[in-house]
Amino acid sequence: MQGGFVAIILRVVFCGLWLLLSLPAATAAPAAGEPVRIAIDAEFSWPGSTSAQAIEQGVRIAIDEINGSGGVLAGRPLELITRDNGTVPARSIRNLEELAQVPDLVAVFCGRHSPVVIEAIDRIHELKLILLDPWAAADIITDHRHSPSYTFRLSLRDSHAMPALLDHGASREIRAFGVMALNTTWGRSNLTAAERHLQKNTGSRLVGVRWFNWQDQSLLDKYLDLKRLGAQAILLVANDREASLLMREMTTLPASERLPLLSHWGVSGGQMGQMAGSLVNEIDFVMVQTYSFVGDQRPRTRQVLAAASRLFGVTDPRAIASPVGLAHAYDLTHILARAIDAAGTTNRTAVRNALEQVRNHDGLIRRYARPFEAGRHDALTAADVILTRYEADGAIVPLPPRRKR
Repeated sequence: MQGGFVAIILRVVFCGLWLLLSLPAATAAPAAGEPVRIAIDAEFSWPGSTSAQAIEQGVRIAIDEINGSGGVLAGRPLELITRDNGTVPARSIRNLEELAQVPDLVAVFCGRHSPVVIEAIDRIHELKLILLDPWAAADIITDHRHSPSYTFRLSLRDSHAMPALLDHGASREIRAFGVMALNTTWGRSNLTAAERHLQKNTGSRLVGVRWFNWQDQSLLDKYLDLKRLGAQAILLVANDREASLLMREMTTLPASERLPLLSHWGVSGGQMGQMAGSLVNEIDFVMVQTYSFVGDQRPRTRQVLAAASRLFGVTDPRAIASPVGLAHAYDLTHILARAIDAAGTTNRTAVRNALEQVRNHDGLIRRYARPFEAGRHDALTAADVILTRYEADGAIVPLPPRRKR
């Protein structure tokens, strides 16, 4: 009888082990402890904005993955807080001051408007608040006097954007460029970047600069001024409203009078595809980006697209608005999570230090051997810049490589 009882027990144990071994590989339990908080302070209420919304989507997709795999700090979930600054620097600074007081808040993501971020840099360092930049491109956001620096960027820099556009123009035998730029610190940052690049490339030159403002009702005179000065192409530093306005005005001219527009990516932070519509087929328009979902079939990309479909109902990669905002924010959130775990705490100084030590991170955009280190708080390089154009459905599509002659 005793032997039979033992046999039954052994059979039960064996069956239990067989069931365990037959189950799919276990994943970490979902995070359920006290939350670790991150925030976004961006231009959510800016008319037509898609940039802040894309940044939020990228952060939320990454948080969904991180929390589903156990969170950070041995089981604590990441929690997102959002604040709207309406592109008003004073409002952004007030938001940052309030967020700095939130318990266990480790970092704040900014939005796309460089002037807003630039105005807050001093206060960010007074607060010792980590600022993660997934979009704003002005060089000064990471090139400033504060040490140690609390600003970290995974995005384009103006000093990468302008050389890429100028070199693209030169590859098309364009040697004389006019600049049309917003009269802001972002516009001036790009002019400086263009001038510095041209000092090393004497075969090309700037024929003139024309500044404009957000609420200008016409840009055609400025465009025609530069054309009269001999511009063969326009370097455009604008947002979607001004770019689409210029394109509409240019289409009133004969096709032979329409110069190529070589554009920074501010236009991709709004509803350029809808505003420009069929004009994209009538204007030679080229724009810098760092990433496109279109044509990317890697497993990580499919994973992110599946999450975008599940969380936000976005089923077509061509329909993702402001794709760089989503991609940059996604990679930055995962890098931040690794730094939090390495620091072993939510102390912002410790996390700041840990961000400089993260190594070998496989991201959506690429593999980062070392995203950040002391003296270099830009994760992307000039080699990450790609050239794109809008298609009629609003999709941002990489240009095919130009054939060398």
